[in-house]
Amino acid sequence: MGSLKVTLCAGAALATVLCAPAAHAYAADGGGVSVTPSSPAPGTDVTLRVPDCTEKTAVAVSAAFETDVRLSLAAGDGVLVGSSRVRTTVRAGAYAVQVKCGDRARKGTLTVEENRRPDTRPSAPASPVAPVDAGGGGTARLAADSAEQARSAPPGTAHTVTGLVLAGIAAVAVALRSVRSRSRGTD
Repeated sequence: MGSLKVTLCAGAALATVLCAPAAHAYAADGGGVSVTPSSPAPGTDVTLRVPDCTEKTAVAVSAAFETDVRLSLAAGDGVLVGSSRVRTTVRAGAYAVQVKCGDRARKGTLTVEENRRPDTRPSAPASPVAPVDAGGGGTARLAADSAEQARSAPPGTAHTVTGLVLAGIAAVAVALRSVRSRSRGTD
């Protein structure tokens, strides 16, 4: 068990030594602004992330964005996050992204790809390939028209007579039930 602890500590120390130059180069490079996707096409939505900022909000600026990007804290991890859209008129190339984070300026790079037309065709057919025989379709309009015609006429004499007959049958059924319950002596 003791050798496992020594091995884990040695591995952690080695990882720290190997990662420190990369982290130092990243910070010295003025990095700290990550853009996802890193190589968007014009008109694409992008998400910016700025870790380890001392402020709770910031604004990211780039000539590639339609508007300035408002960044705010995300879920308590100390990372500022915001979204914007790459201008549709922007040309392919590298664009600087700048964020003022407290007294430090953070910089990043956004590489806009060549202006490709996005595929506007739907990935699935617009209508069912093998529709279920469930009715409706072209007959729905006809059903709606006949329903309106049926509703437009008020109840006639036949409806009135039918209603009165049903009400009379219900009254007789209630009267017979009450007579039966009185003859048995129960309520």
